[in-house]
Amino acid sequence: MIPEAIKKWHLMLETKNTNLLDDILADDAKMHSPVVHTVQEGKEITKMYLSAAATTLCNDTFKYVREVYDKDFVLLEFETELDGILVNGVDMISLNSDGKITDFKVMIRPLKGINAVHKVMGEALIKMKKT
Repeated sequence: MIPEAIKKWHLMLETKNTNLLDDILADDAKMHSPVVHTVQEGKEITKMYLSAAATTLCNDTFKYVREVYDKDFVLLEFETELDGILVNGVDMISLNSDGKITDFKVMIRPLKGINAVHKVMGEALIKMKKT
């Protein structure tokens, strides 16, 4: 069974309505970026990172190729193309007892993919901080 938070996550990616993140992120949510050393803690910073990812990584080539559900943990494997580079990664998502996302960890391969993600995410985050 697909948790409600993940259904809304898919809807958010499809519609690019990042306001849906307010409904699915716990106040103490944490974000583990594949390119930032420190864990980003709190709902607002997690929302900012996930919003940037939704607007940059989730282009016309983005698709989930595998989804695994286990009680309060979800693994979503994805593929996307950035600047001609195939990026393969996984979203590892933990949910609390209220069904909200408490931990979101992204892992990406290959190295060229990580570098491409670093570039587009950096640009997106700079734009978001200016607005």
